[in-house]
This record gives sequence, structure tokens and C-alpha cells, in this order.
Amino acid sequence: MTLLDSAAPLRHANRFYLDGRWETPSSDSGVDVIDATTELPYLRVAAARPADMARAIAAARRAFDEGPWPRLTHEQRAEYLRAMAGGLRARSADFADIWPRESGILHELASYVGEAAARRFEFYANLASTFAFEEPATPTAGGDYGLLVREPVGVVAAIIPWNAPLPLIAAKVAPALLAGCTVVLKPAPEAPGEAYVVAEIAEAIGLPPGVLNVLTAQREASEALVRDPRVDKVTFTGSTTVGRRIAALCGERIARVTLELGGKSAAVVLDDCDLEATARAITEQGRFLSGQVCSSLTRVVVTRRHHDELVAALAANLSAIQVGDPFRPETQMGPLALGRQRDAVERYVAIGLDEGATLVTGGGRPEHLDHGWYVEPTLFAGVGNRSTIAQAEIFGPVLSVVPVADEDEAIAAANDSIYGLNASVFTGDVDRAQRVARRLRSGTVGHNAWRSDYGVAFGGFKQSGIGREGGKEGLLPYLETKFVILDGAPSGSHFA
Repeated sequence: MTLLDSAAPLRHANRFYLDGRWETPSSDSGVDVIDATTELPYLRVAAARPADMARAIAAARRAFDEGPWPRLTHEQRAEYLRAMAGGLRARSADFADIWPRESGILHELASYVGEAAARRFEFYANLASTFAFEEPATPTAGGDYGLLVREPVGVVAAIIPWNAPLPLIAAKVAPALLAGCTVVLKPAPEAPGEAYVVAEIAEAIGLPPGVLNVLTAQREASEALVRDPRVDKVTFTGSTTVGRRIAALCGERIARVTLELGGKSAAVVLDDCDLEATARAITEQGRFLSGQVCSSLTRVVVTRRHHDELVAALAANLSAIQVGDPFRPETQMGPLALGRQRDAVERYVAIGLDEGATLVTGGGRPEHLDHGWYVEPTLFAGVGNRSTIAQAEIFGPVLSVVPVADEDEAIAAANDSIYGLNASVFTGDVDRAQRVARRLRSGTVGHNAWRSDYGVAFGGFKQSGIGREGGKEGLLPYLETKFVILDGAPSGSHFA
């Protein structure tokens, strides 16, 4: 089965990548993947049943318990990561074709995703020689020599959403592999193509059997993956609703878990900022991936005396965005990924109107597009901070402008949310930006722009998740800490 009208053939879409081989599914169940621009099927992949998931978990467990992978040196594993990086670069055109079709991102932006993912693998490969996987530590309760060791957590279930598959695969799989873990990678059934390409790369570079296993699954088999006691850790990116369920299941057996969940991120617009530049910055980030970004700045908090001026500037920018085919160079925003996602966005627009917010621009479907899951960039003004559209993660190009009295009220409004993933402060004063940033309950706070940085540490406060991804912080969740206390330094120890 291949991608129809695509330069990215998948050689084994009707199989699963298990234990280093492309295996036949236990049933003929499949998933049709729909092109977001045409609303037509363009790919069908096999759908795993619980029996298939059990095979994947067994392969990963065997590779961890009996295989060579955890017993290689970090430098040896790093060479595989570098080979993966080379494969990702070689398949960049394939990723650039798949991502717009599955998720609606502009092809121009998708063309960089293979290189970005490759750099992520290389970053973790380079940590092999610099990260302190073991270090001396003085015992405090007896013993002459202590060694603090960071070892792989074990078998990892990596569950990926449909909006940005490859970046999130890289953020989870690269540190897990460097740590010495084995992985069962489960992409979203709406967007499995990039994970299959990653599996083909793993096969091509000779990654040892069972180290990376890839299969697509619906809810029943996915829940079997989370529940299985042979899985030591679950790392999930997706909605807070699903994250709560995964956390509950992991809690039943004290499995390790990292959750990167939803957001309703605030742009805190202070009185001394350049309102025109602020409007341009907020508009630019709002059209990225058609607003299907958990860290998008969808809640704009501004003082009442500047509310109308900022709304006018935002409306002018949003109404000028060219919505259309993500493969056309003139397009500035593509479709939403799914029909049900567009339906959800339209429901929120109706709720916003019912609750008394002012619809300034957008709110409907572009008249010039008769197919594809498109929606107009949408702006609401005069939004109450406790209203539905100010509190719910809409996951589309919908901005809500919330008027407040002053800086203190702006900070309080920004923090008045179950989420705490991202925020930005717009001000011409760097010191003021830092002071406000420290008062915001958010995993990332940017200055005068939307900033989401997987290169250092990305994650959220409150119900936006547990743990961090990216950078050295993103390696720690795949490691267990062990303290070895000895009566003397072992022979050959470079700490002796």
C-alpha cells in the first residue's frame, strides 16, 4: 500500500514493525487516513488488536531483558542515533509530503521537519559523552564509596498525537534510545505515516530487534499498551482528557509516566508594548499548523484602554491571511487535520456567540474552498476570562481577547486556568518582562513572541502535564537513579 499521489511510499503499511521485522497483523482491521485538503482517503494502515500489541510489548521486553541494547555503552547507542539522523534527513521529502496531508501544516514548513528531527537525534547522541550517567557521591550512612548511577527505566510506550507526529517521535524516542530503553511507538490512527517512515529507517540502519516497535491502534489496543505490567513507562502527548485516563491507569501499577497535555496559553499584553508588532506576532503564531498547537497563544489579555486598538490590529492581520491548499506557495494557513476537529471549532464559535463575546472576524468556512477541512482565522473581542472560549482548549485558529484593568489583573487572569503550558509577555521593558514571567504559572514564558522550545525543557504546570521533554531535562524521565554504596572504590573506576 502506498500514499496515493504521493512521493512518500510506505512499503509495509499493511503490516507492523515488530522485533526488527514487518509482521502480518492478527486480523484484517485497518484505518483509513484521510487527506485534510481533499477529504479523500489516501492511505490505509493496519490497525492493531490487543494480541498484536502484546506481541510488540513482548518484543520490547525481550530486547530489554535479554538483548544487547541496554548493555551497549552510551557511545555505542549514540552511533545508532546518528544513523537515525542520517535516515531522517534522507527521507525529508517524504515527511514534507505526509505532514500537510495528515495534519494540514504548510508544505513549506513541513520541508524542515526531517532536518529538525535529525538534529534532535544528534543532540541526544552528543549527550552520550557529556551527560553524567554515573558520578561519585559521598555516602552519609556508612560505606566508604558511593556511586550515583542513572540507568534505563525499561520498556517505554510512546503514544503520539496527530498534529505533529515526527517532532514528538524525535522528542520521545531519541532520549529513550540513548538511555538504553526499548520502545513501543504508537502513532495516532489519524496520522500514522511519519511513524512508518521512522520504522523503515530503523530497519535500514540495522537497529537491533525489539528496540523500536511501531504499530497503529485504536482505543482498545492502546489501553492494553498502557495497562500492561511489562511496560515500565508511558510517555504521552495529547489531550488533558486522555492524559487523565492514562495517569489513572499508570497509577494503578505505579508505572512511570510523562504527560504533555493541553493548554490555553495567555499572551499578556502590557501597556508599554508596540501594539502593531504585538498583533503581528500573535497573528503569525496563530496561523501555524492552523492553530492546532497545544502551546498556541489563544488567550490575549490586554488592558481595557488598549483593548479596542489591539483588536483592530489583530482583525486586520487575521483577515488578510490566505487560507488554502498547504502545497501552494501563496497559502498562509492550511486546513484543520480532521473533520471532527473542524466541527469542534465551529461548536466553540457558536458557544462564544451564545455567551456574549463579540465575533470580530472569521468564524466560518472560507467561501472559495469547497472541499478540505478549512476554517477562517477567527477573533473574539470582549471575552470574559471565565467564559467557555477563554477556558477551553479549542485547538484551532480562534483567538479570544480578554480585557482587564491593569498588570496585576492581567497576571491573575493568565493564571486563572486549569492549564499552565505556555505564555508570553509583550512589553518593551526586559526587566518588567522577567518580573511578570516569574509570576506566571506556566512551563514556558516567552517575551514579545510565541516561544515553544524543545531544545531545553518543554512541559506544563497544573493540568498541562507531568514532566518535561527536550534537552537534558528530556532525558531524565527515561532514567532510574540508583545509589551504589561500597566499602571502597572498585578497581578500574575512573572516579577512584
